[in-house]
Amino acid sequence: MTGRQLEGRHRRTGATVVAAVVLAGAGLGSAGCSGGDAAAGDSRGGEAVTVLRQSADRLVGAGSSKARTSMEMAAGGTRVTIRGAGVYDYRKRMGRLKVLLPQDPAGVAERRPITELLAPGALFMKNRGAGVPADKWVRVDTRTLSDGNLVTGGATDPFTAAEVLLGTRTATYVGRTEVAGTGVRHYRGTADLADAARRASKGNEEPLKAAAKGFATAEVPFDAYLDDEGRIRKVRHRFSFLNGQQQSPVAVASTTLLYDFGASVRVRLPRTDDIYAGRIAEE
Repeated sequence: MTGRQLEGRHRRTGATVVAAVVLAGAGLGSAGCSGGDAAAGDSRGGEAVTVLRQSADRLVGAGSSKARTSMEMAAGGTRVTIRGAGVYDYRKRMGRLKVLLPQDPAGVAERRPITELLAPGALFMKNRGAGVPADKWVRVDTRTLSDGNLVTGGATDPFTAAEVLLGTRTATYVGRTEVAGTGVRHYRGTADLADAARRASKGNEEPLKAAAKGFATAEVPFDAYLDDEGRIRKVRHRFSFLNGQQQSPVAVASTTLLYDFGASVRVRLPRTDDIYAGRIAEE
């Protein structure tokens, strides 16, 4: 199978989203500091919407950060959690994560972390399994995924997670609290993926547009925690999509924690020779 055919394969299986990449492997089938809250726009819903829509730009201004991710999935009475950690460059829109799948249901095999490289329009995965040699990478064109790669890799791209908030329609200021020892403002609201796509950066426009069509609903409830510089310290989205192998929607809660802004980020994308062009085994 050629690289082009492999991408076509991902396009066809994109409707099953995580079933092709994560769900099958995971066993689901195929109170803080004082501050000027009023000045930050916390007193009224409209001001909160504005603050949240500006948060992605604040990350670009920060340059980079470390990130931790958590993705909780529930379907058919089964619940799993996938965790990741790494770094991200918001100006280059590139990052590196180590993603750890849950132990297999039988408990007999220890899962190796999947190394993921995030780049505009592409997701690269190593230690993917499913017949892929250990020294090879799998490349997925994220523009062809029906979820816009918000859940496919088991972790939401940190900058895409931020740009979902560009589609904020309603929001309220909950109050001040702390995230990992940092004083933050807690907002709760709902974003629309189609609106987010219209306002997104060039690299995220198509993925978010695909997600707006591919999810069970384009409305995404969220909780966002912003520091006094308007940067996201934590954001939790709740997605819902129809997996082709499940009758009921799969509920996904994706949490992204950002810290250590200005951290060094070096991401080297795989060479063409290092990218697997063969068939991925069904799981």
